Formats: sequence, C-alpha cells, structure tokens
Amino acid sequence: MIKVLKSGLQTTVQDQGRRGLYEIGMPPSGAMDQFAFRVANMLVGNHPNAAVLEMTYIGPELQFEQDTQISLTGGNIPPKINGEAVPMWETLQVKAGDILAFDFVRSGARTYLAVEGGIDVPLVMNSRSTYTLIGIGGFEGRALAAGDVLQTGDLHQRRIPAGTTIDKTFIPSYGKNHEIRVVVGLCSYRLTEESKQAFLETEWTVTPEANRIGYRHKGQRLQFVEREQPFGAGSNPSNVTDLGYPIGSIQVPDGVEPIVLLHDAVTGGGYATVATVISTDLNRMAQIKTNEKVKFVSVSLEEALNIRRERNEVLRDIANQLI
Repeated sequence: MIKVLKSGLQTTVQDQGRRGLYEIGMPPSGAMDQFAFRVANMLVGNHPNAAVLEMTYIGPELQFEQDTQISLTGGNIPPKINGEAVPMWETLQVKAGDILAFDFVRSGARTYLAVEGGIDVPLVMNSRSTYTLIGIGGFEGRALAAGDVLQTGDLHQRRIPAGTTIDKTFIPSYGKNHEIRVVVGLCSYRLTEESKQAFLETEWTVTPEANRIGYRHKGQRLQFVEREQPFGAGSNPSNVTDLGYPIGSIQVPDGVEPIVLLHDAVTGGGYATVATVISTDLNRMAQIKTNEKVKFVSVSLEEALNIRRERNEVLRDIANQLI
C-alpha cells in the first residue's frame, strides 16, 4: 500500500495503453515514454505491462506501507528517500514507512515510478491507463491527489537485486534542443513546396499548450495550396474531409502552430496532417518541456522501421542484462 502525501503537478497511473480501440474513437493513453516505462518495470522484475506512475515536471510525495522494490526512469527529477538522495535507473529497496519525494525535474519532462508487482487499479477496456479527458482508468479516472491510497498488484515475475543498474550507454540524455524524426504525409501535398521545406527547416518552439493530448509549436506560418473546397470539408485551406489521426501525426490548423497529436488525442478530425512522428521518437516527445526547441527531420518509412527494430534490440539487451 502507498499513501499519497502530496500529488505533484500531474501524476497518473499508466501502462502500455488501451490498444486496439481506435476504430471506436478511443485513444490508447498509456505511458508517453514507452522506453522509460519498459525499463522501469524491468528493474523491479515486473511483467512488461505492469502499471506505473507517470509524473510530470513535479513529482509526488509518497509513503510506502510495506517493504518493496522500486525504480525510477525517464526525466531527471532528483529523488530522495527519507531526505537522502537516491539514484535513478536503478533497483531501489524501500522499507515500510519510507517517504519518497522529488525535486523539480531538471531535464526531460516525465518520470516513471515502477513498484514491485505494479500499481493495482481496475482494468478498463483491458488497460489500467488513465484517460483523464473522460475520467476512465487509472485511479478513479483522474490524476492522483493528496490522501489517495494505492494498492500494489501481483504482476511480479522475478526478483532483481537492489542496486542493479543498466548500462549507462542505454540511458537517454535530455537536452533543450531536440531533433524529432518524422515520416512526411498523409496530406503534405496540401502544403506549398516552400512550406514543406519551411516545416523541416524551422526551429520550432514548444508552447505552454503541451500535454498528453498534444504538443503545439510556434515558429512561422505555413501556407496551403489553393483548392476548391471539397464537399464535407471546412472552408479553411487546412481543412480536409475527415481523416484518422495516427498517434504522433502533425496537423497545422490554418497553417499556424503545428500540433503533434499524442496518446490522449482525438482519433480523427478535419485538419490535414502533414507528417507523423516515428514511434521511437514519441519517447523523446514525452520528454520535451515548454519553450524547448524542436526541429523535425524527415526519414523514410523504411528508416523508421529500422530505427524501431534497433530500439527493440536495445530493450532486449537490457532485459538480457538483468536476467
């Protein structure tokens, strides 16, 4: 059992996500940084889909009511147990009565806390992930609040010795300038050639409107080619007849401020999507803060698949290291 003494800015229960329900308009939710999420569970010997706590910018203060093991991965949010600094990306032992607290995140944006056995909340549509927009999943469908009490589950597979770490070469670093790889499309043909080039050459700044739904960027206005308004589409040149929105797809309403749609975003709508962030770099998007800089880099679908294979090989290497 874990008592929430302070909630942090936004702390939610997340697992891999609510998969396979896009056709009914249900986004996956789930951990924004799937790499950090997976490694956190590995470090405490959990099932790969055990639920964790995702903490944004400011972590909570938690009191553990029994001896257990935990790990912390993702954004560097200096943790302390009973006031003493402890490392991240390592298997940690906590004892009954111990209090875990955090400083403000120093690099990155989201940190993951895995607990031996996982966070035990009811399954909703086969997932424990929180989707706060409609209040389902996680802990009562919302971010944690002071006074909440969390139960731990039974999704523990093997004992990992306290002090176990992963190879430092596997630990991501998070700066303030980011290159995010994208596959250009689906509706990039709607942009003028000059604006296609500008989209990739501009150094975009993340606005304060950056959350689990999407990240909005400011830089310069993009122009769309003139066209006759299609039946069923809006009058703005950025409008199309409805599209499905893949996770990571980038829409540019009225050519102003590209929005990268993320894990809690709507699944479709009437704006042209001009590119899609590759799945591996969605982890990087999760660790970008307001006012940091982003440059979009075009890669082919084949390159994106190779990058995903390489990341999966890294996860396998980490898992093998910990066995």
